[in-house]
Amino acid sequence: MRLLLAAVVVLPLLGAAAALLPAPPGLRGRNPEQAVLRHGVTVTGAVLAATAVLALGFDHDRPGTMQAETDIAWIPAIGVRIHLGTDGVSLPLLVLTALLTFLCALYSYHRPPEGPRPQAFVALVLLLEAGTLATFAVLDLMLFFLAFETVLIPMYFLIARWGGAGRERAAWKFVLYTLLGSVVMLLGLLLVGLGAEGGPTFDMTALAEDGGRGLTHTTQLVAALAIGTGLAVKTPMWPLHSWLPDAHTAAPTVGSVLLAGVLLKMGTYGFVRIVLPVVPDGVHTLAPYLAAFAVTGIVYGSLACLALALPGAKGDLKRLIAYSSVGHMGFVLLGVATLTRTGVNGALFANIAHGLITGLLFFLVGAVKDRTGTTDLDRLALDGGGERGGGAALYGRAPRLGGLLAFGAVASLGLPGLAGFWGEMLALLGAYHPADGLSRPAYLVFMAFAALGTLLTAAYLLVVVRRVCMGTPSAPGTAPAPSATLPDVRGHEFAAWIPLVVLTVLAGLWPALLLGLTDPAVQNLLPGVSR
Repeated sequence: MRLLLAAVVVLPLLGAAAALLPAPPGLRGRNPEQAVLRHGVTVTGAVLAATAVLALGFDHDRPGTMQAETDIAWIPAIGVRIHLGTDGVSLPLLVLTALLTFLCALYSYHRPPEGPRPQAFVALVLLLEAGTLATFAVLDLMLFFLAFETVLIPMYFLIARWGGAGRERAAWKFVLYTLLGSVVMLLGLLLVGLGAEGGPTFDMTALAEDGGRGLTHTTQLVAALAIGTGLAVKTPMWPLHSWLPDAHTAAPTVGSVLLAGVLLKMGTYGFVRIVLPVVPDGVHTLAPYLAAFAVTGIVYGSLACLALALPGAKGDLKRLIAYSSVGHMGFVLLGVATLTRTGVNGALFANIAHGLITGLLFFLVGAVKDRTGTTDLDRLALDGGGERGGGAALYGRAPRLGGLLAFGAVASLGLPGLAGFWGEMLALLGAYHPADGLSRPAYLVFMAFAALGTLLTAAYLLVVVRRVCMGTPSAPGTAPAPSATLPDVRGHEFAAWIPLVVLTVLAGLWPALLLGLTDPAVQNLLPGVSR
């Protein structure tokens, strides 16, 4: 199991290097481009298979215990170690990362990206996968920081080289925001590691067991603020979110799927793995402010989406889904800010649900743009033909694609029985009974505003379904213009999207599948919390 977890992290890195080398004569296929795209599918498929075996071999009777550990001294002078391991918190994120990256590689094989050499594209996707998997697998603060930063390079180039309009500005904005946040986070990590009880150590498990005993309250407060700021940028938390809509709008379909489905989870994972157990006194002081920012993000993101969805607003469907992530990740942060087992479990559940649902939505929006040439909501809502991009009322022109888009929308709005429901509900329940020492009246206000956000979310998503899937009716007495049939869902698209649909339904109908893993691990990370 130790070797298997190490292989999960290292295989994509080796695959990225191999993607830049010439293909052997027997593996070139019809042309070098096809060979390297097939290489991407093969490597990500192998990583997914290894992750599945790791999940099957995981001791599900002890999900709160760190398993498959590798612990090797790396820089003994300051206590930095190559320490890998997984528990009920990180295992679902490892599986989600491997699955989404494989589906992106499969999608790209059948629809190669438009842009420079596909060799570089495949290498960057694999490097992105390696950095993300390492972030969820390492148990050393310095390795966490290195892995956290590694993903910036491939995502920058994916946006800047293979993105759409405004890609260079969006890529620079993404890098600048995250780099500035990371500098602040590094200072907090150093403050915690160098000030640890018993001497310098960056081992997460040892620091979590200490629970901040070697740190004064002021040190914990500064560390929690510094680390939390860096993580909040990546989450993204309002008002540090403004890089996200531009990055999503400009990114290629695969980049948007991985950015929403995987990269945003790195920030919230850091809150649960590092901030809550390592500096508990500091985060207790900051929790009400974190909850306030989270709730503001929920309402703000929903209102921004509603404004984009209304007729005449010239809203962009891809940008709308990007803003929806601000609201959905706000529920994750609210769950964390309650400092309760219920809220943190809700945050972890919402993390996975958002990855599945929003990943599916970005796949679908990419397919709509491929077929119609636009993601402009006003043009997509036209009921009739016209120029390329007009008249994409999907129920009549591509019914399977329209049905999948409607499914993704109702899953995103938190329909009971689908994955999006449980995380938001548990976050609200956590806010109803926050941790001891937190103001319950304040959290009841936060809960009320978050509940308002769920209503606004339902409103804008139903407007989107009404306009894009059903179209805008013609004026009375006017015959609708003829509309051309669009290509419906193709075989490779079914292969890339159906796993996300199935898992969204499965997690909604059987939430214990995830909660049975996360709850014991959360109890281990928050030993003093009773509910």
